[in-house]
Amino acid sequence: MNQKPLLITALFTCLVMITTYASAEENQSFDAVEAKVRALVPNAKTIAVSETPIDGVLQVQINSDIVYVTDDGQYLLQGQIMDIDTKANLTDQAKSGIRLTLLEDLKKDEQISFAPEKPEYELLVFTDIDCGYCRKLHNQMEGYNEQGIAINYMAFPRAGIGSDSYDKYVSVWCSADQREALTLAKNGTDPLPQKCPNPIAAQYELGREVGVTGTPALVTSDGTLIPGYMPPAQLRQRLDSLEATAE
Repeated sequence: MNQKPLLITALFTCLVMITTYASAEENQSFDAVEAKVRALVPNAKTIAVSETPIDGVLQVQINSDIVYVTDDGQYLLQGQIMDIDTKANLTDQAKSGIRLTLLEDLKKDEQISFAPEKPEYELLVFTDIDCGYCRKLHNQMEGYNEQGIAINYMAFPRAGIGSDSYDKYVSVWCSADQREALTLAKNGTDPLPQKCPNPIAAQYELGREVGVTGTPALVTSDGTLIPGYMPPAQLRQRLDSLEATAE
């Protein structure tokens, strides 16, 4: 009698049992870590546990932030993981994915855009009307457009909802010519106070969710967050570099 088929069947059964056991053990570890993190942040809307390339360390998404927890749930680590060989920032990659998910339902008609005829790059720029570097960026708009960069503004009044900067942005939004009103406001001319249905508060809250802490904050089409002002030519170089790395 040929014993080979029986042996192969037995080996396959053992392999399935080992894989199933390992999978169950992994799920238990994930559940235990999620439970511990949930106890630390009971009001978190989203907690998601996943693997990292480091044995014994799990990635945990808490809302739009990323932390790391040992798989026994004992230690929580904050910081970034970078692959030294590939120079890939794994933490930034994870956060970029979160940002893309948060931004996927954005409406183009709720952005104030300044774009060349055929842009090579589309940027979301969270901006504050009274921020000095936001004004510097806006005053170089022609340079960004010449570099093939479209600037699509989202509101992020740093002082919060109900502040003077917030009210100015609402007035800009409600103006007949939003682009002209925004340009005038960024040059120090306060817009005529106006009220109308607007997305300013929602954009401010969205900015906080995607990790904006200051302005200007630039978000690329792949979800990368570039904080702060960057001159047109330097920004183009940065975008080219990001695209090359992605390839």
